[in-house]
Amino acid sequence: MAQITPQANDFEAFDEIENIGSNPDPKTPIAEIIEARYGRRGLLSSAAALATLAAGLPSQAKAQTAVPLSGGPSSLTFSEPPRALAQRDSVADGYEVQSVIRWGDPLLPGAPAFEAGRTTAAAQASQFGYNNDYLDFFPLPQGSNGSDHGLLVVNHEYTNPGLMWGGLGSGSASRQRVNAEQAEAEIMAHGLSVVEIRKENGRWGYVKDSRLNRRITAATPVQISGPAAGHDLLKTKADPSGRQVLGTLNNCAGGNTPWGTVLTAEENFNLYFGGDISKTPHADSFRRYGIRNEASYSWPRHIDRFNVEKEPNEAFRFGWIVEFDPHDPQSVPVKRTALGRFKHEGCHHAINADGRVVIYMGDDERFDFVYRFVTARPWNPADRAANRDLLDDGVLSVAKFHDDGRVEWLDLLQGQGPLTPANGFHTQADVMIHTRQAASLLGATPMDRPEDVEPNPATGRVYVLLTNNSNRRAEQVSAANPRANNQHGHVVEIIPPGAGTPRVDHAAREMRWGLFLMAGAPGIDPGTRYHRAISDRGWLSCPDNCAFDSKGRIWIATDGAPSAAGVADGLYGADTSGHGRALTRLFYQAPTGAEVCGPLFTPDSKTVFLAIQHPGEDSGSTFERPSTRWPDFAEGVPPRPAVIAIVKKDGGEIGG
Repeated sequence: MAQITPQANDFEAFDEIENIGSNPDPKTPIAEIIEARYGRRGLLSSAAALATLAAGLPSQAKAQTAVPLSGGPSSLTFSEPPRALAQRDSVADGYEVQSVIRWGDPLLPGAPAFEAGRTTAAAQASQFGYNNDYLDFFPLPQGSNGSDHGLLVVNHEYTNPGLMWGGLGSGSASRQRVNAEQAEAEIMAHGLSVVEIRKENGRWGYVKDSRLNRRITAATPVQISGPAAGHDLLKTKADPSGRQVLGTLNNCAGGNTPWGTVLTAEENFNLYFGGDISKTPHADSFRRYGIRNEASYSWPRHIDRFNVEKEPNEAFRFGWIVEFDPHDPQSVPVKRTALGRFKHEGCHHAINADGRVVIYMGDDERFDFVYRFVTARPWNPADRAANRDLLDDGVLSVAKFHDDGRVEWLDLLQGQGPLTPANGFHTQADVMIHTRQAASLLGATPMDRPEDVEPNPATGRVYVLLTNNSNRRAEQVSAANPRANNQHGHVVEIIPPGAGTPRVDHAAREMRWGLFLMAGAPGIDPGTRYHRAISDRGWLSCPDNCAFDSKGRIWIATDGAPSAAGVADGLYGADTSGHGRALTRLFYQAPTGAEVCGPLFTPDSKTVFLAIQHPGEDSGSTFERPSTRWPDFAEGVPPRPAVIAIVKKDGGEIGG
């Protein structure tokens, strides 16, 4: 196999387009607010001082300062594996990695077996899709709480054609070399998969011809509901009603609902649209959402609906949260426009003390915002059907982080404040379609690429994973993030009133906030902040997705770790309270080029599922000469994105 050294690579251009930043007026960056709250000298004093401020719990901080400099107070009992950047993945001693399902595996009845380099649209429509991201698990039978049998729901974010077919080369250029037939196959590789899985004799596998298996693609009919349904901007030649769209695109992270449906997040939909935006009436709006003349994919050349000159409204039909029932393969997915239109990364819920459902979301772009949606009425645990359209009625708000430690939620309601016809907001639909512009007018706080925004079920605290912001200028450097060109990101902790009690108020107008950690390599990257017992294996870079285990510990998956420093992306665990608070420990490392996504625990905490996407996405890595052939390691077979299961060899709980 060809040995290709990972480095600053030609996939970087694609990453830049994905996260180029389109907020023309980012105002006060989060780092300046952090400095104003804590002060430069105070933050530089110690990691223990940071934990005091972030937690807001003096007794906890005092306990932490008493911890010795070595030995480690973490409740996690595994030994961290050595850091490596390799063709194979690795995990802590005492654990086993099992492959559950891979790109191209036959999923529906009659689906053909995977053939390397011969993917077609017809085959891909019935096979497991590409680049898996968000994961969810629904125990079977429905309504049970088992951990050995269930439905696995998987998002498929994007495609790497240079690793799917021969002759296309590597990196971003390979996307432009895709022909019409390959573009149709890419459309079928997007979307989601629903697959029945079982654990038998200690090993996880999938049920190939299950009647519950399903593919949702970028060509599946999807309904549009909520305030923007039927708006003129959502009407096209193919759909003059503005109420039905083909497919869902760039599904990144997601979430679920208390009534058992999936919420999948459309993120970087802008990558698929091209054409001269100046020839449309929407040029300013397109720029704010990152749509440019040249798409990242070849689709606008082959498929008219992705060419803004031929179909100027199609792009407004993406960038939404999509809900569907995983238990019903015939159910029609629905785009819930009341949750706003932006580059959704996740969509995680909490049940408020009064029964209303609160959903937290991030807009994954440099200098964009954190959002919250509160349903207008409580959910009904006794009548699943009564919750069917609950997400069509409620209030979307955006976060403003104040320097005194308050988070203020600003409602995105037409007619309030600047959201008036004078600024182009004639109806609530206008606010939802142009959510970014509305949030900017309200004075929301621009953040450093908000990805997962997820409540901890054990405490009610909400964790905002901020991946990085390489656009931070030198004049924006502060003590809380003393890095121009911030490559490593950080995690902010939001504390609702009543956190830690049964009466958490996730619908409160104001909350508190603090810092959980500042990522990077201690002693090398300025401004890093962890528990002071951090090991040389435990630091992380570019926090992306997270999950919480049954003990309330956070598990952070990374995307964009510095391969030039010999670091692979991975999964890290940490306590969120007590002596080991913010002491991250390395648990799993991905193969070269790959991102770790969708950490997901079974109800018994004895399995953690991970989505390993874009393995082999390294400089010069091609179908013919990939940097890795993970997970098959068979000659002639390219790297295949896959879902893995990690179990403890003795059958115990993950993490100990």
